[in-house]
Amino acid sequence: MPSSSFLLSARAPRLAPMLWAALLACYVVWGSTYLAIRVALTSFPPFFQMGTRFLVAGGLLMGWVAWRRCRASGSRGTLPPWPSGRQWLHALLIGGLMLGVGMGLTATASIHISSGLIAACIAVVPMMICGWGLLWGRRPSRGELIGMALGLGGVLLLMRGASFAASPASVACILAATAAWSLGSVLSTTRFALAPGASGFASEMLCGGTLLMVVSFALGERPQWPPQPAAIAAWLYLVVLGSLVAFSAYMSLLAHASAPLASSYAFVNPLIALLLGSALAGESVTRGEWLACAVILAAVLLILLARGRR
Repeated sequence: MPSSSFLLSARAPRLAPMLWAALLACYVVWGSTYLAIRVALTSFPPFFQMGTRFLVAGGLLMGWVAWRRCRASGSRGTLPPWPSGRQWLHALLIGGLMLGVGMGLTATASIHISSGLIAACIAVVPMMICGWGLLWGRRPSRGELIGMALGLGGVLLLMRGASFAASPASVACILAATAAWSLGSVLSTTRFALAPGASGFASEMLCGGTLLMVVSFALGERPQWPPQPAAIAAWLYLVVLGSLVAFSAYMSLLAHASAPLASSYAFVNPLIALLLGSALAGESVTRGEWLACAVILAAVLLILLARGRR
């Protein structure tokens, strides 16, 4: 089976714009979701918030796929792919790891943990993905390794002086979340492939959302009623941009780009959060923070150049 790098080079004119659009979605949108999750938590408990978010997003996306299939069958065109029974089982496993454990525990940790520590922990995701990938023979290049190490250093420099106080249970939650997210990312492109295209993304969101709701009901979570308007707006933002757009973009990157490039969002998200705070909330940016931004951008550029050489 041809490698993803060969496919990208063979179809570069058509895939390059999609690749950049997916990167921008992960960089910019996910950089703002930390705040959205916190705002939504004021009315929606963590597992309930994540479960409903992905169930709605997955339902909308799968409904769109079904509508396309109906149109294609009426015109005798090519039917968009639909998940097989085996692919639904794969979606259950990958959705359970990435969404059930990864996103559920991230939201839980967000209640008690500082944003600086969350950003620092999530910046380890590219290293974790490469570590899991070694089990299936996926080795990053020297340039990608240097870029990942530089990116992690840039995030730690950016978070210097931030409050890292947290309970041991919260730290365990975020570390378990990053480990599960990284493992699911690798398995989705190695051993347990999803259905191609939008139906695969939708099946993962539906399975992961269902598991999150099972945990929510088991824990006895109850949303605040009536919910605060700000929490509703944040939840809608997470459904549309955080799930339908950015999560689908990330899964597409995993299928068509190298793991270090797909996971480079973990370095850029804290930078985006900093710039948004400066632009929208008038927060001042110190000289050290600008230096950290330059280091992170240099790391991403290194990963991009390394991918091009491969």
